[in-house]
Parts: sequence; structure tokens; C-alpha cells
Amino acid sequence: MGFVRSHLRDSRGAEGDALKGIKGVCREGQPLCQWDPHSVPIIAEVGGKVKLENCKEGKTINVETDPSGNIRRTVMEYKGEKHPQISLVDNSGETQAFYYLPEKASIEVDEGQKVAAGDLLAKTPREAGGTQDITGGLPRVTELFEARRPKDPAVIAEIDGEIELAEETRRNQRVINVHPPDEAGEPRAHLIPHGKQFLVHAKDLVRHGDALVRGPLVPHDILRVSGVEAVQQYLMHEIQNVYRSQRVDIDDKHIEIVIGQMLRKVRVEDAGDTNLLEGVVIDKIEFQETNEQVRDCVKVADPGDTDFKSDDIVPKDVFDEVNAEIEAAGETPAKKSKPQEATMTIQLLGITKAAVQSESFVSAASFQETTKVLTEAALARQKRSPGRTQGERHPWPSCPRRHRVPHAPGSEVRIRPEALLEFEAEKERLRLARMKMYNGEEERPQSVRRQPRGPKSRPKRLRKIELRSGDERPRGSSNPVA
Repeated sequence: MGFVRSHLRDSRGAEGDALKGIKGVCREGQPLCQWDPHSVPIIAEVGGKVKLENCKEGKTINVETDPSGNIRRTVMEYKGEKHPQISLVDNSGETQAFYYLPEKASIEVDEGQKVAAGDLLAKTPREAGGTQDITGGLPRVTELFEARRPKDPAVIAEIDGEIELAEETRRNQRVINVHPPDEAGEPRAHLIPHGKQFLVHAKDLVRHGDALVRGPLVPHDILRVSGVEAVQQYLMHEIQNVYRSQRVDIDDKHIEIVIGQMLRKVRVEDAGDTNLLEGVVIDKIEFQETNEQVRDCVKVADPGDTDFKSDDIVPKDVFDEVNAEIEAAGETPAKKSKPQEATMTIQLLGITKAAVQSESFVSAASFQETTKVLTEAALARQKRSPGRTQGERHPWPSCPRRHRVPHAPGSEVRIRPEALLEFEAEKERLRLARMKMYNGEEERPQSVRRQPRGPKSRPKRLRKIELRSGDERPRGSSNPVA
């Protein structure tokens, strides 16, 4: 008799327990592994002697006796500096491995017990699935669209590397160090709040953006670590999960439009040689247009005999024209350098905040502070000062006016060349006909003139008379048929 240890995992990543059986031989119908749907096992990776650290009854561990007489030891919620953990030591007393025990974990081993690799050390209760109805899904959708920080979020890895579980704590929190694979950079420390269930083990390889503990991810952290595309995919996946759980099919392009508006604003980090201010939040398109203007200019390094000043930003054609005149006069031309462009970081805003900060007053007034937004727009127009405009680059202003939304597949209007030629020819024909009519060469057609409509000009409605076979008089008539 031996042990058949299963290395199988289910779709959720749960491992199987060891079962007694004949080594190397199994029969049809014999179970190979068991899966506990109510708990997640903590399994020893190396052999050794169990040492329970910071496991004090009444402070960090709650000891109970079930009706069958078995003693159950459960980790309590503890906010102190000492955190319960299981260490595996060898015969010399050196620690071979250690495992943090999260809250509500059930300890399955005793102090001084010898274990082998693959033995069960503790069990963590599996979190019950949240409410799957529409009342539970709407708050989640609101949380995603408003880009709010979720409750009890997870911690993600900021760099690629190998996991190291540190024994010490920092600011009453556990520490997970991620060492870069090339060993050229410094390890990055990640602080883990107490009570979190780990998703990684020592010497595991992770990529930036991977979750280290259980919990919902923070969209702002994904944007900061993994970039715009990663946060777009995360928001799309989470929003669609809520709607698809209710069997509601929504095309991805509609959600992509909203997510694109949430990522429309940028924060200026370094103004460079532009006229922007550091720390200001502006539209992404405005930022790109400003940098394009700087690319078409040069920076005056040495004015020479020109009227330029040092560090002036002038267009390239103007600079070349002035230098040509100075060289023709035999004087010293100016020297140039490449101007520095502005740098930015993309901001993730909720739909309400994104609408209020929009350049369109129709879009801003559709959510909050309607009176204030309309008043500011009217005053800005009256004073002829730059204010909210009604541009065509955003989708929301087009909806109240029943215009085509300038996004997604409907943003591009495709016209056949033949139809365009016919349209231009028809416009030219109408223009010539209108000019002849204005010059008196051709009278307006009678059919075009509007006829007065009065009681006399209105046509009389005739009564429909139907005659059925066998009737002496038609229906609808009081006179007999002659």
C-alpha cells in the first residue's frame, strides 16, 4: 500500500488531497483525488518539523471543540505586529519554509509534528460567491464606470521577477519582495495588509500586474503599472461579466466608447518648451496638438545678429527665412536646437467627472450642476472668452442633437465616387436654375407655387357606394336604384 499524490488542479486552481491506494496501480472507478469546494488548502512544499509561531490561544487563535470531539484551531482577526505563521525547520533548527496564516484559516497540524512535502498544513475557507442578481451587479457596474477604489482591494506586482516572502513586517504589514530576473535592479517591496490570502508562494515567477493576494483589482493601479491597454481590457471584462451574468448582450463597441471618454484626460508632468502648465489636466487631443506645434518649431540657442532672443520658440520657416536674410547681409546667423516636448500621464476619470470636465456644455449639463454649467457657458460666449464649445470630437454632444456619433464604425461616412459626382452635378443644375429664375429668364413653375387652401379649394370627399348582389339599393344610399 502506498500513497497516490495528485497534482491535478480544477478550473479554479484547487489542488487535490492525497488518497491511499496501490502505488502505480489503479482500478476503473477508483478516485484519484478529492476536491474540497469549501476551502483552499495550504500544502507543505518541503519536509520538516512544524513550528507554530505567534499562535497564542485567545489572542491570535480561537480554539473550539466540535460536537464530534475534535479540536479546531482558527486564526482570529488580529491587528497587532505579530502574525500567525507555520514554519518548517530541519533537524538543526534552520527554517526551510514558512507559510502565513490568513484570517479564518484552520490549522491542521500540531507543534513539533513531522510532515513531508505535499502534506496538508492548514485550510482557508473559500469565499462565497457574491449575489448574482441585478441588484448585486448594478453597484459593481457603478463602481467600475465611476473608477472608484474597491473595498478590500488586492495588491499587484509592480515589476517582473521572483517572489520572496520576507519574515519581518513593516508598518504592521507583511512584506513580499519581488526580485528582477536579471538581478540588475533592486527588489521591489510590496506591503500586504493583515488577513489577506496569498496567491503566490516563495520562488514563484510573476509578471507586472499579477495579483499577489485575493481581492478585486484597482483600475488606477493597473493603469499605473500595466498601461492603458491593460486597464481597458480589465474594465471591459469586468463590465461584460456583470451584464452577461444576467443574459444581457451588449456589443463591446458601446462600452469601448465610454471607456475611451474615461481615459480622455491627461496630466502634464513636464511642460518642456510648450506654454502648458505643470500639473494641469487637459484633453489628450489638445496635448497632442500642442506637441505637434512644438515639433514644427525650433529653439534659438544663439541669436547671433538676428532680433531673436535666447530660448525663443519660433517656426522653422521663419527661422530659415531670417537666417537667409542675415547671411545675405554678411552677418552672423542664429543657431538653433531641438525644443523639448511636454510629457504627461493618462488620467482615469469616472463618467460623471469626465462629463463635468468636458469641453462641451451639453455633455457637462447632462450629469450634474446643470444650471451652473449652462450659466458659465452663456457667460463665456457673451464675453467672447474661451469657454465650453460644442465640438464634434466627443460623442455625447451629438446625442441630444440627433447627430451621428463621431466614434466606432459609424464615425466614418463612406460615399461612392459616382454618387458624389451625381450629387455635385445636381447641385450645379439647381444653382443654374435658381440663377435663371432670379434673372427673370424663366418663370417659376406653377406646380411650385403654393396654392391657397380654403374651404372652397378643398376637394370634396365622395361617399363610397357598394352594391351587393341581390340588394335593391346600394349601401350608403337612401334612394332606390332605378
